[in-house]
Amino acid sequence: MAKYGEGDKRWIVEDRPDGANVHNWHWAETDCLGWSRDLLTKLLSNLTVLDGEGNLHLKTKTVDKVDGEAYVNIRKGKIIPGYEISLSLSWEGEAKDADGKSLLKVDGVVEIPYIADENADEDPEVKISVKDEGPIGKRLKEAMLAKGKPLILEKVRVYVESIAKGGPVKDEVEAKKIATKSNSTAAVPAAAEAVKKEVVVEKKEVKKKESKKGFKTISMTEKFSCRAKDLFEILMDENRWKGFSQSNAKISKEVGGQISIFDGSVTGTNLELQNGSLIVQKWRFGSWPDGIDSTVRLTLEEPEPGLTVVKLTHSDIPEEDRYGNATVVENTERGWRDLIFQRIRAVFSFGI
Repeated sequence: MAKYGEGDKRWIVEDRPDGANVHNWHWAETDCLGWSRDLLTKLLSNLTVLDGEGNLHLKTKTVDKVDGEAYVNIRKGKIIPGYEISLSLSWEGEAKDADGKSLLKVDGVVEIPYIADENADEDPEVKISVKDEGPIGKRLKEAMLAKGKPLILEKVRVYVESIAKGGPVKDEVEAKKIATKSNSTAAVPAAAEAVKKEVVVEKKEVKKKESKKGFKTISMTEKFSCRAKDLFEILMDENRWKGFSQSNAKISKEVGGQISIFDGSVTGTNLELQNGSLIVQKWRFGSWPDGIDSTVRLTLEEPEPGLTVVKLTHSDIPEEDRYGNATVVENTERGWRDLIFQRIRAVFSFGI
């Protein structure tokens, strides 16, 4: 961004004397690690897992450690969370006989090594250990895995949903939205009259635009040192997909056929295929809200032998996933660049 008084004024933001971040236009970042530690401690401490079922008693004790980073960015009123944290939680268990006599008391640890915004739509790995590995200790550990793990994951999902909504700055964002809406409403009569004089839009066109509100399109052009037909084969061959993506893939080569890539994180359908020159597919990410599909269009051109130019248009990408994370477009663009195009170059030596 240019300094004020220099460069193209369309990219200049003048500093205000009062330091106000009008409408949250600039980035505003809030550290949320302390808030995350407090919320996870509240959610996970002193949970009763079993209270006598099968003569077993299980409960969590305290959250002993929450490490990593967590923050919330506000940009143009949108909430963009970021977090990579690990936690350690202690638990205790007791097994009794039919008469209620204690057979064994044990202590254990629950570890969740990686809770991150990039995996917000997936449950994190949960490791459960026990200090006594005897027969009764193992029985208590297995009960903790069967009954305690689902309960712990349920609480972690509450945390993920809470930070996606803004965490400690949620109320502040909502208050600013209400204030902005109130100010906008006061200016509606004059603005509406001006719009009537300047713009005439048919109702059908208005409805069409409204239907796409909240969606974005990615456009990208990439060059590869190969023949177009070879790159087409790589993109449509599930074994080659498995090779460069290091993940499971199932790809039909027929129009109307189904595709599943990145271990099923992305599913879709072939809409149009022209051998060596065009791939059009319907794509859907598992983390997106129900009923939303996007369209991927890849055109392959070969301006000279051994040089292939790929033009990507990925349209109808939702701005937010089902959890309220506003990084969908950014993550999708990065995925195309780093996880697909760059890896194809590296694995098949197609670099320019």
